[in-house]
Amino acid sequence: MSDSFIPISKPFIGAREKELVLDALNSGWVSSIGKYIDEFEAGFARYCGTEYALAVSNGTTGLHLALAALDLQPGDEVIVPDLTFVATANAVAYTGATPIFADIDPDTLCIDPASVKSLISERTKAIIPVHLYGHPADMDALTEIGEAHGVHIIEDAAEAHGAEYKGRRVGGLGKCGVFSFYGNKIITTGEGGMLTTNDRDFYLRAKRLRDHAMSPRRRYFHEERGFNYRITNLQAALGVAQLERIDDFLGRRAEIMGWYNSEIAISDSVRLNRVKNWAKSAFWMVCLEVDRLDEAGRDAFMQALKARGIDSRPYFCTMSSMPMYKQPPLPVSARKARIGLNLPSYYELTKRDVQRIGADVNELLATMGPA
Repeated sequence: MSDSFIPISKPFIGAREKELVLDALNSGWVSSIGKYIDEFEAGFARYCGTEYALAVSNGTTGLHLALAALDLQPGDEVIVPDLTFVATANAVAYTGATPIFADIDPDTLCIDPASVKSLISERTKAIIPVHLYGHPADMDALTEIGEAHGVHIIEDAAEAHGAEYKGRRVGGLGKCGVFSFYGNKIITTGEGGMLTTNDRDFYLRAKRLRDHAMSPRRRYFHEERGFNYRITNLQAALGVAQLERIDDFLGRRAEIMGWYNSEIAISDSVRLNRVKNWAKSAFWMVCLEVDRLDEAGRDAFMQALKARGIDSRPYFCTMSSMPMYKQPPLPVSARKARIGLNLPSYYELTKRDVQRIGADVNELLATMGPA
């Protein structure tokens, strides 16, 4: 393996992050109370263009909290994309409701509104579009379906900080949005997440459930079961510093995507991220699809890249392929999951790095023969 190994992702932690985290440490407010939590929530709400933001322990708990605030019950159904990280489906299952899997659009990789429409039933309570790999879902079409059937839209924006749908940032396009700040996300708090919304009543209910559902009138009295889904002041301090740089982070990701488009030999059968004309992608991950690969070929291709010192990762597995959610495969999701892979994309990646990755990708594809 090359000595200059290029990882798939790594966070950028600078002097400002260290300054604010040290300040939080020195303040003594290291748990779930402190000025940085308030500052992070207010700043993130402004950034997303929403009235409210609620910091939580991670993106998965944010999704569960949103569904719990909607009083999801066993027997209810929530439509989610078949191609997503498992947290989207698991959060539904945590409530006792049933995740129903919709197929995806082959270009955006996001949930297909036509598939959603075919799955709506009297038990459907919510739809969770995932802005997969940073590209927003078709929110107008989904909102129209939701409004026609009285169904809430919860945006899983875990991977899409700063992505835009028709000029509006994701996170404020449905009942609520949920973001992740895991270490490989566009901005990070190590672990952490944020729920965004314009609905005051929903925000207040989610906020109460986040803190064990403690009564506002009587301390340590709880009228229902709640959760400990809080973030710490230390994490929020890191988040405040990262949020200050988010436009810089997003600009670099767009620049990196441009480099890849110049370096990799794209064709009808070799594709990188596609972006709809109504969307601005956050380009969380660089996506490469090669039609002539099957799953074994894709995995061998990734191993060959690794031998050359370049990390990569496969697309997420489909929800319908997993034992706890097993059902017949959905054609587009299943196909994309077999052939898709992600290439390195992080702030400190250089043009020279991308040139090296592109040259190796092109060389490996050439050895495979014609499409």
